[in-house]
Amino acid sequence: MRSLLIALQQVNIEEKLKTAPDGNYQVGVLIGSFVPFIVLVGLAYFLYYRAKKKEKNLNN
Repeated sequence: MRSLLIALQQVNIEEKLKTAPDGNYQVGVLIGSFVPFIVLVGLAYFLYYRAKKKEKNLNN
């Protein structure tokens, strides 16, 4: 089930860029492809910061 969901979510960015109607669409596609990565990095940083803060409070 999970592999089917992943297969459905995969998007060919290169194909979208080739068939883009104008430059603004290309910029939107590139930004949209980086948003999930940025969100994951932000979440990882938040969890790391929270874990360090908790560790510091336990040591005091």
